[in-house]
Amino acid sequence: MKNNVPAGIMQTKKDLLQALNSFNDENINTVPFEGSWTGGQVAEHILKSASGVLEALNAAVKPTERDPEEHVKQLADIFLNFDIKMKSPDFVLPSNDLKNRDLLIQSLEETFDGIKEVAETKDLTVTCTTFAMPVLGELTRIEFIEFTIVHTKRHTHQLKNIINHLN
Repeated sequence: MKNNVPAGIMQTKKDLLQALNSFNDENINTVPFEGSWTGGQVAEHILKSASGVLEALNAAVKPTERDPEEHVKQLADIFLNFDIKMKSPDFVLPSNDLKNRDLLIQSLEETFDGIKEVAETKDLTVTCTTFAMPVLGELTRIEFIEFTIVHTKRHTHQLKNIINHLN
């Protein structure tokens, strides 16, 4: 089992917050180009996803009957391939409401700190049973945390592209 998971989630949080701090209260709600989300919408999407993961990590679990890290590489291969465009499930789509950068940052910090706490204190080899990922099915805690890392890295990359386009 990977013992660098808490450090990985904290580095991912640091990179995300650094990207969000490139925005101000005005341009966080600016559409950079047709068909794009705003920086605020990307941040809200990450927050919805990471909050859902945190809930799953703290909910019902069962013993795992396979390699607890079986899907880690596949998740990285999918989410860190910036050449493919993905469609988000409806429940993590951002709203069209104006976003408050500082509130988003605060909520993301709290959520990522909660995930880090799980990584430090709970058995990461068990399978979370309250949510199944499309195609992959139920994930272990380690896989959910690794999903959060690679999903956030993908969208941090997107945030950097948005701010570069706005500047």
